Amino acid sequence: MNERGFHHHRSDILVIGGGLSGCWAALTAARAGARVLLLEKGYCGTSGVAAPAGPGHWWVPPLPGAREDAAKARLDKAQGLGEARWMHRIMARTWQTLPDIGRHYQYEPDDSGRIRLNALRGPEYLRALRTYCLAVGVQILDHSPVFGLLRDKAGRVAGAHGAHVQGAHGPYRARAGSVILATGGCAFQSRLLGAANNTGDGHLMAAEAGAQFSGMEFSSIFSVVPRNTTMSRAMIYSFARYLDEAGQEIAPDAEGQSFLGLARALSRGRVLCDLSAVPERVRAQLPLISPNVMLPFRRQGIDPFRERFGIDLVGEGTIRGVGGVRLRGENWETGVPGLYATGDVASRESVTGPISGGGAVNAAWALSSGCLAAEAALAEGHSSTGELEPFSNHEACSDGRDRSDLQEKTIRKQIQAVMLDAPSQLSRNAGSLRAARNELENCHDSLTHSAPEGSWRQRQQRRETQALLAVARWCTASALERTETLGMHRREDAIAKASDVPAYHVISSGLEHVQSRREVVPA
Repeated sequence: MNERGFHHHRSDILVIGGGLSGCWAALTAARAGARVLLLEKGYCGTSGVAAPAGPGHWWVPPLPGAREDAAKARLDKAQGLGEARWMHRIMARTWQTLPDIGRHYQYEPDDSGRIRLNALRGPEYLRALRTYCLAVGVQILDHSPVFGLLRDKAGRVAGAHGAHVQGAHGPYRARAGSVILATGGCAFQSRLLGAANNTGDGHLMAAEAGAQFSGMEFSSIFSVVPRNTTMSRAMIYSFARYLDEAGQEIAPDAEGQSFLGLARALSRGRVLCDLSAVPERVRAQLPLISPNVMLPFRRQGIDPFRERFGIDLVGEGTIRGVGGVRLRGENWETGVPGLYATGDVASRESVTGPISGGGAVNAAWALSSGCLAAEAALAEGHSSTGELEPFSNHEACSDGRDRSDLQEKTIRKQIQAVMLDAPSQLSRNAGSLRAARNELENCHDSLTHSAPEGSWRQRQQRRETQALLAVARWCTASALERTETLGMHRREDAIAKASDVPAYHVISSGLEHVQSRREVVPA
């Protein structure tokens, strides 16, 4: 440490976030000979939504017409927001790179004895990525939340600052040639398994540096979990039937949407799930693909394929949603010099349009965007010199005093009441959105005038609250801007059909004053 009490780190490439995308970015840069530092606020290898899941990948072989057909199928669903060239890049890089994990991952054959290279068990996948990163020389610093980005005198992003909250305790500064944000999406701490750390930290840092956001209205997505659990990662629910307390089946609406009906039924009482239609082959493969899925049932003594069980809905926000940092070039540039965004923190509209990429496309996007962003950062080859300063004013050393976190908890609950209310998020209207906006603005005023932080843990919680609130405000402003129904964004008061409106992106920005505008997609 120097006289100011900071730990100092230096690297060619700084990766913020140790999930799927962050690890692939770090691996790519380190294998190319770069000095790589990866900062993770949890523990790299267990952090993020991929760790407890069974990630599949968009896996399309380079056969004549195969990728063209796959891209066309996605474009047909993208409703004018997708781009074929981005889809082809994702498919090609995933096919090329994913098998590399076999150096440290033990594949299991399926019932036919075939190895499925694109379907991995999340806990082992993330552990293998950590092992691989360490093997190629990536320096991983766990339990080291980042509080903000650093810039050089030219205004270029040249590092980050934060605190080591375990081990070598205390504040740090990390200088780097380029910074890659891989902090994941934001689920507003909804009990989604693996998402506790996905609080929008990277979004907040990017906004402070001047980045914009796109597609934040596509954040109204919810998943089924067994009642009083967090386990949502299972494709078995595609075979489910749902019944209300009276035993009446909750059927999908005319557009095939069933979750709004579930949300409204849950507001009235208990909803039961029937999984008796899950095929035997799926039941047999489930422990190999998603080993955690059956644990909640075992603990409750339930056979989910023979017994009906209660369910809840948990919000996934921008994790299984779409929106994020707007990408301003072909190589995951954010429009802020020196800063790249990958994985769930970046907008995926180019490959998913207004609908979720689910597990396969999202996982392929995380892998490919991490690899390609790292290569772009290396090609830029910048090396920062001189004094660095933070974009935000959150770097001053903690005084160690404990302060009440009651206000923080109150504000978080208010944010969750807005963003995790399934009926109002799944069917939006101008009145409910304006009420949500007003509630969030009141939260912003309260947080702005709250007392300064105390301990490092309190500082981390304060920054997370700021990030949760910022993401919620961008999502709400974007939802107000898009007045027609499109994809997962459903307006019950739609004033036009999406097919009658030229395709456009909703661009949002700002922290003190949130702004949103439309940008028409070029013909």
